[in-house]
Amino acid sequence: MKSIRRPRKKILMGVLMMAMMAASTTGLAQAGEFEGREKLKAHSQEFRARVDEVTEGVYAAIGYSASNVTLIQGDTGSIIVDTSANPADAQAIVAAFGDRLVRPVYAIIYTHNHPDHTGGATVFAAGEKPDIYSHKLMITAEPHTGRGRRDGGDAFGTALPDAQFINAGTQLEYGRLTAHTREGFLTPTNTFDGQEDTLTIDGVRIQLIFTPGEADEHISVWLPDRKTLIAGDVFLKTFPNIAPLRGLPTRPAEKWIASLDKLIALKPEHVVPGHMGVLNGAVNINDALTAYRDGIQFVLDRTMEGIRAGRTPDELLQQIKLPQRLAEHPYLQEFYGTVPWAVRGIYAQKAGWFDGNPTHIFPMTDQERGKRMLQLAGGKDRLLASARASLASGDFQWAAEQVDNILALEPHNRDALEIKIKALRELGERQMNATARNYYLTVAMTLEKQL
Repeated sequence: MKSIRRPRKKILMGVLMMAMMAASTTGLAQAGEFEGREKLKAHSQEFRARVDEVTEGVYAAIGYSASNVTLIQGDTGSIIVDTSANPADAQAIVAAFGDRLVRPVYAIIYTHNHPDHTGGATVFAAGEKPDIYSHKLMITAEPHTGRGRRDGGDAFGTALPDAQFINAGTQLEYGRLTAHTREGFLTPTNTFDGQEDTLTIDGVRIQLIFTPGEADEHISVWLPDRKTLIAGDVFLKTFPNIAPLRGLPTRPAEKWIASLDKLIALKPEHVVPGHMGVLNGAVNINDALTAYRDGIQFVLDRTMEGIRAGRTPDELLQQIKLPQRLAEHPYLQEFYGTVPWAVRGIYAQKAGWFDGNPTHIFPMTDQERGKRMLQLAGGKDRLLASARASLASGDFQWAAEQVDNILALEPHNRDALEIKIKALRELGERQMNATARNYYLTVAMTLEKQL
């Protein structure tokens, strides 16, 4: 049988034409394409600076720092839960509390070790030597800062100009005005090991409940006589950040679910989360806590089912979507964490990095793949032309992926950098997720400095 050989040039032109046609159909601007960005802007109202009276004798300072600070009034003094990100923020919060903060401060309670919750303790202590409470695990916990600005990216948008920054998902300003520091940190003096500790401090009954989720050492604070829960970061008004974009270990979903079950069982009437506004009313709170737990449970269950069925992570990303009642819930909007990242994180945690495709056991380097892609496209100029066409048609992801093949070989190629910068900015401006937006835009800003 005689083989038929088609001219190589015609084949390559066909490949490029199909790529450009795909770009023109899949990347078309859709009505409401900036809807996510506008939702993120509206979400910033959660961080407006104020002091909320949660219930009698309990006040929450919101929006003065990266995290909330809670004041509990005792019989003759005060108790503070979490201490803001640094002494400067703590001073502003002390001023905002005003005469509601009665000296002395008998106790400071840390919900967890993250620096935005522990950086201003010295200001609240004011030389009064209060007891400092935490879980025992906090003594050995290390502050998690992630992998830093990898590839110039910053999930919190600290370096973005004001015109581009909206918020950081759980706070309005993350280190943009005052940095997170350990300058005001005080080492815990009273710790507990296990599931719970019961205290009475200045006439206030308090239960410290071990609730790992966002942090392994995390605790929530329950005031049984006031039906008030200071939840910390185990419950926020956003889909939980199970697998952080900034580069941290995946948070164990099963432990997070178990922690939420504990909080639901308390039947609180008032909740102060670690970030964002206070929630009141037993019915509202039960609905929000239950939806939060169910959202994590749904993603965990569907991911585990997919692993057992031999699905790859990419397949599961396409298949796993929250049911409508959860997807529309105000406490599961993807401002900070996302369902796709949670799927990827859980998959890697439970099944490792390998997706089952033997092609991926020892894949090509980016440089080798880039070289082959340029050959397939018929050269650098043709690939740049295709990427420009994708950019013009609104297929920004494909534009960025195409020029990555060139940048793998020529990291300072001006034409490729310009296309990638534009693509990343367009992708960022369409994001509802704050950390994704900030990462896209800060990498674009970093690449622009190379031009």
